Amino acid sequence: MQMRKEIIAIDGPAGSGKSTTAKLVAKKLGFVYLDTGAMYRAITLKALRSGINPKDEEKLTQIARESKLDLTEKDRVNKVYLDGDDVTELIREPSVNRIVSEVSLHKRVREAMVSKQKELGEKYNLVAEGRDTTTVVFPEASLKIYLDCDIQERAKRRMLELQGQVTQASLQEQIKELSRRDKIDSEREESPLKVDDEAVIVDTTNLSIQEQVDKVIHLYEKRKRNEISLPSKRDSD
Repeated sequence: MQMRKEIIAIDGPAGSGKSTTAKLVAKKLGFVYLDTGAMYRAITLKALRSGINPKDEEKLTQIARESKLDLTEKDRVNKVYLDGDDVTELIREPSVNRIVSEVSLHKRVREAMVSKQKELGEKYNLVAEGRDTTTVVFPEASLKIYLDCDIQERAKRRMLELQGQVTQASLQEQIKELSRRDKIDSEREESPLKVDDEAVIVDTTNLSIQEQVDKVIHLYEKRKRNEISLPSKRDSD
């Protein structure tokens, strides 16, 4: 009988520190890092290249089902491959940022992506992050975390990520863009962003990345010892 895989699922809004935290937690625990958002970004990039309207669910679903997506680590860097091509940097461009939430709105697109993600969860111990990993993709995860963060701090973090790029929005523009994405993600009919009943809420506004990583590791160790009770609570350690 195959043993159940260990899965740490991390949800939260854009800019809350999900990606970096999940990468480092996975590395420390020896788990596979699963960036669900990168998968939607890759599909969005392909749609842009193909001139597909982000409202065209049928064509987007076909892309989602047929595309080959690989998330691997190379030279200690997490790489995203779309149909064999390295698109790690391309999927973070502003043009992708603007419409990825619209692409991920579609029910059949999400179903195709979730199916691919669940398959990975059957093979590997994972640290998975996104906006519905605790509620839809891995509802029976070993530990569910919701990373929360003040929107102004999230905007500052996004500006730091964009340093060196040709297009760099002002702080207010970043706040406006994040607010727009929050609204789309939380109000979409299919798999909206929300706090799962079993998730532990961790406010990252005043935390360094290392502090976030340490908290998640600590919570995982507590869960393994059955010291975290349900329902969800805000981390107070």
